[in-house]
Amino acid sequence: MNIELWTGDITKLQVDAIVNAANERLLGGGGVDGAIHRAAGPDLLKECRAIGGCPTGEAVITEGYQLPAKHVIHTVGPVWHGSSRNEPSLLRACYRNCMALAESRELESIAFPAISTGVYGYPLREAAEIAISEVRAFSTKAVRRVVYVCFDEAGTAVYAEVLGADTRQQKG
Repeated sequence: MNIELWTGDITKLQVDAIVNAANERLLGGGGVDGAIHRAAGPDLLKECRAIGGCPTGEAVITEGYQLPAKHVIHTVGPVWHGSSRNEPSLLRACYRNCMALAESRELESIAFPAISTGVYGYPLREAAEIAISEVRAFSTKAVRRVVYVCFDEAGTAVYAEVLGADTRQQKG
C-alpha cells in the first residue's frame, strides 16, 4: 500500500473515496464536513438524510456526486474528553471501518482527513498515531493508495514525523 501526505483541500482529490469527518446526523456541518457537503452538492445531503445517521466509530458510504472522488465514506469520530470516554478505541474503529468499507467495495484509493482533530478537540499527534497504525495494520487486497490530508503545513509536519521518511508529500 502506497501512503501519501497531501496539504490542502480534501474535496479536490481524485481518489475512489474521500472520508468525511461527519457528525452523527450526517447532515453537514462545519470544517471538513461542511466543505464536503458544499462541494458534493445537494444530492449528498439527500442520500445522507435517507441513511438516517451514523453512530460514533462507525462508517457509511455514499456517492461522491459533484466531487472528483467517486464516493464519500462518512465516519463519526469521538469528541475528546481527555481519553476518559473510550476515545482512542472509537477513533481506531473509525479508521478500521472506513478501510473495511473501501475493501468491501474494492476501492483502490482513499483519502483521510485528521478525524476528530478539529472542533472535536482530539490532540493531533495522538490522532495521527492512531490513524497511521490502524491503516498500516489493516489487511487489504483492494486498497493500493492511502492519502492523509491535512489542512495546513503544521498538521502535515506532524503526520510526516509520525509516518517517517517513507512517504510522498504533495500540496494542493
